[in-house]
Amino acid sequence: MECLFKHSPLLKVAYKLTNELTDIFDKNISKEKAKKKIKKWARKAEKSGLDIFDSFISTLDKYIEGVTNYFLNRYNSGFVESLNNKIKVIKRRCYGILNINHLFRRIYLDIEGYDLYC
Repeated sequence: MECLFKHSPLLKVAYKLTNELTDIFDKNISKEKAKKKIKKWARKAEKSGLDIFDSFISTLDKYIEGVTNYFLNRYNSGFVESLNNKIKVIKRRCYGILNINHLFRRIYLDIEGYDLYC
């Protein structure tokens, strides 16, 4: 990666900023402390001269309370997001199925797996 960073110093800055934000979420800290650290990170990202984080930072500011709720119990919605994505893929794959019961059977089969029939 160092070779890549020689050709693009801004990429190195973006990489470091991304890792710094990830490090905040890896720490076992309170919601308030996390909020302060995230806001400090956002100011640092804004001062970096990179505009790649601008829309992310505005979204982060908008939902900071919900985002920092993660630090209360360390839960996230990864499972639900994954399940929703899987169902969307199945719907695209099953385009043309007119019977809704067949679609639900296909979803159930893909989620539960073929172990049910062995």
